[in-house]
Amino acid sequence: MTSFAIGRRTFLAGVGALALAGCTSTQQTPRLAQPVAPPPPVTPPMYYALPDERFPIPEVDVAQVGRQWWRTEVDYPSVEKVGTVIVDTPNRYLYHIRPEGRAMRYGVGVGRDGFLWSGRGHIAYKREWPRWNPPNEMVARQPELEPVSIANGGMAPGLDNPLGSRALYIHQGNRDTIYRIHGSPEFWTIGRAVSSGCIRMLNQDVIHLADNVRDGSTIVVIPDPSGSQQIA
Repeated sequence: MTSFAIGRRTFLAGVGALALAGCTSTQQTPRLAQPVAPPPPVTPPMYYALPDERFPIPEVDVAQVGRQWWRTEVDYPSVEKVGTVIVDTPNRYLYHIRPEGRAMRYGVGVGRDGFLWSGRGHIAYKREWPRWNPPNEMVARQPELEPVSIANGGMAPGLDNPLGSRALYIHQGNRDTIYRIHGSPEFWTIGRAVSSGCIRMLNQDVIHLADNVRDGSTIVVIPDPSGSQQIA
């Protein structure tokens, strides 16, 4: 066999290999980068479970509570005296005034349309694990509440009680306004307008607030510009 024939055969074999390699590479599908899910938020210690409470409180699922609603100390210059509670209804925050222009800020749920209210009053007293006595007006709107009406003794304390772990009772003079600041196990409602006028907080937050607010402290509820019921 001549050297020319060997050389030609080698050349053709090389071309065939290149062609095969070319086919193989064109059949490969390029890998697309897969989106990486962000890690779940880490629960801060202030929202850990409270197993030593009368009714053990579970850890807050902070994945369902926007970080902006987490308890935090902030600058908050105010003409109100130290110890005053201010509810910023439009922005869904409650502030407890501290010295030197500071305040502890909590995310809250507020009254839905038709149940908004505003004005000045005071925190008459506080209760741990209170009974819930829905007012007669609420029972009239929701007849299914009749079994826990005032006439029937209300609802016993517990994790399912709408007032949660603590309740702060808002009065004007000697008159009960029937509005409360209270805990709630429904942490996903914080930052929303969902209640029948009361101010709801995370159970861990309302415990912290109740431990630091004195009976008789002033409360100021800023009205929502969409319309609210003014407390005279």
